[in-house]
Amino acid sequence: MLELVRAAQLGDMGAFALLTEQHRASLRATAIAMLGYTDEVDDVVQDALLTALRTLPSLRDPAAAGAWLKAIVRNNCRAVLRSRRPLPVAEPEPLMPSFDPGAELDRALDAALTRDWVRAAVASLSAPVREVTLLRYFSGVSSYRQIGQLCGIPAATVGSRLREGRRTLAARLRATAGQVQTPPDPWHAQSQQLFGSMADGSFARTVDDWYRPDASVLVMGILRSDTSILKDMLAWTLGAGVGVRMHDSASSRDVVLWEADFINPPSDPEHCPPTMACLFRLDGGRVATMGITYGSQPRTPAGVPSPA
Repeated sequence: MLELVRAAQLGDMGAFALLTEQHRASLRATAIAMLGYTDEVDDVVQDALLTALRTLPSLRDPAAAGAWLKAIVRNNCRAVLRSRRPLPVAEPEPLMPSFDPGAELDRALDAALTRDWVRAAVASLSAPVREVTLLRYFSGVSSYRQIGQLCGIPAATVGSRLREGRRTLAARLRATAGQVQTPPDPWHAQSQQLFGSMADGSFARTVDDWYRPDASVLVMGILRSDTSILKDMLAWTLGAGVGVRMHDSASSRDVVLWEADFINPPSDPEHCPPTMACLFRLDGGRVATMGITYGSQPRTPAGVPSPA
């Protein structure tokens, strides 16, 4: 068992699949003990296994793998129990945790997040499910509210699509463990270049080139407009001396996500919210629709997404 855990920590996906299958029955029993016999049991177990995929390098004691997996399941169950209450509660922690950006662990997690095997599995999802999965598990935009604002759907629909995505993705990952997959994300470098046009004054031209003439923009799930609103918003932001810094990007086929930080001037520290996220749906390589949402809390520690 120890050798299996160590092999999985080093990136052996066949070992990871075998490890999680060996513990699946006990994890399900843990969930049933907390939630009862409900449809939510399989959801929290699948979510726990996806969490384990991301965070396995952080497990210092391979002998404690079983207890560690059960702890993740219990945390997921607690989040489900909180969601049953009538009062609003915080969202469960996102799949991508926050760590000291200077630690060795971060480099290991970064390698895991860009693993071609995972990218190919996400790319196999249907477009609506792929969007919410990309946001929930591969970005700092983890709350159902913000995902709904970006995608233009109710929070309840976000939940149902995520449930479908978890089940499909988990099955796909088990079926393709160890196989050679597609090349790394081709959009990251291009996203940085496009994002840089905000600072160098060429963003208006970028909008004309990169967006379809009939592209629509949805702001905070409320205001829908054409691309003229982007030019007005950017002019207002930069004209006030606010800086816009790209934090990260992610993509899967025809869906691209940007995350950014606003840097307000000392004279107007609350001019813009601390963070922004943009979701692009592409058609023929050009933007057909774009969703924008804002975060009220700065990312902490610097450079690492915090739960939305």
